[in-house]
Amino acid sequence: MKLMIASDIHGSAYYMRLLLHRFEEESPDRLLLLGDLLYHGPRNELPRDYAPKEVIAMLNAIAPKLLCVRGNCDAEVDQMVLDFPIMAEYALICDGEHSLLATHGHHLENICAPLNGGTVLFGHTHVPCDSVENGIRLINPGSVSIPKNGSRHSYMLCSGGVFIRKDVESGEEYTFI
Repeated sequence: MKLMIASDIHGSAYYMRLLLHRFEEESPDRLLLLGDLLYHGPRNELPRDYAPKEVIAMLNAIAPKLLCVRGNCDAEVDQMVLDFPIMAEYALICDGEHSLLATHGHHLENICAPLNGGTVLFGHTHVPCDSVENGIRLINPGSVSIPKNGSRHSYMLCSGGVFIRKDVESGEEYTFI
């Protein structure tokens, strides 16, 4: 299974359009969204072209291809306008011998504590990472619309347990250290 993984759209119609362009280009089986879809949150500046209603329409148009977990800025009212489930705190994705646990990351310690190894995908920090802590691989694709700490507007691809980070604007593969 080929997954596209993205997080923290925060209602940006501009970056959502770019993500959809990359989605068409990359042709993944599914797009996994790690939360914070529509609202920018009180700690963030408004992202470019903040237009949650436009983002709703774009997401609903590809609803059968979406997997999603709830972010700290996602609310029950958001679920009322979206045609796919967004309220799960985490999702377990199994593809043959590779298993991924997806969560937003604002309660990461609660999710990781009971795991014995494995890979956890999370967003929330808006900072890309790929690290191992206590035998658990932690991977963050960064933010589609509001990157932090000098990172790019980004998403990831995953196929066969291999993760590739890409710039959402250019589609170029890049490494963030």
